[in-house]
Amino acid sequence: MKEIRIDINADVGEGLNNEAQLMPYLSSCNIACGGHAGDIITMTSVIRLAEKHKVQIGAHPSFPDKANFGRIDMHMSAPDLYSSLKHQISVLQNILYSENARLHHIKPHGALYNLAAKDEQTAKVVIEVLKSIALPVELYAPYDSVIAKLALKENINVIYEAFADRNYNQDLTLVSRKKKDAILGSKDEILNHVLRMIKNGIVRTLQGDEVPIKASTFCVHGDTKNAIQIVEYLNKELPKHDILIK
Repeated sequence: MKEIRIDINADVGEGLNNEAQLMPYLSSCNIACGGHAGDIITMTSVIRLAEKHKVQIGAHPSFPDKANFGRIDMHMSAPDLYSSLKHQISVLQNILYSENARLHHIKPHGALYNLAAKDEQTAKVVIEVLKSIALPVELYAPYDSVIAKLALKENINVIYEAFADRNYNQDLTLVSRKKKDAILGSKDEILNHVLRMIKNGIVRTLQGDEVPIKASTFCVHGDTKNAIQIVEYLNKELPKHDILIK
């Protein structure tokens, strides 16, 4: 049987201080760069951990809203949003340069991620930021999203992302964190959720339907209660199904 290669990523540098435990089980990470969390000290320490474990580094920009952890839509003009995102990523890039490391990808955070997936104007701002970066970087984005479609038209390499620890609605949006069934907690439940997406190209929604999906990177949120146990379990179990974490 042919081996399948996937990526496991996590959002890091968000003040939980669990990066040292997560990194051995990740192949890429998304570093908060000051919008919803993060500062120069945390960015530097997480970059060093990522380099130590040969984990690809991504920027994780957000609406500039630490009070709400970037999880609420902000009404910003396109120029203001562009300036904020550009600044956040530039701060991380400067540290990467000083650490002789490179930026692999961009993954918007929280409300910005969700809004750019469906709102063309927001998606365009994020794409313009990516286009402004000197070296090519990849975009982590949901399958069949507005931002993914627009990015592909601009010749930006899109890595489709799915969420290992979250339930989905029928339109491939994530179930709201306000609902009790938003987050998957059982390791076996998460493994089966991921296997279904990889092997069958479908996700079983909270409503019980099976909807087509594509993904080659799978996120485990660093603030999920048992995140370290989840990524460790996926690393142990996925190879048994001829799925390698690259």
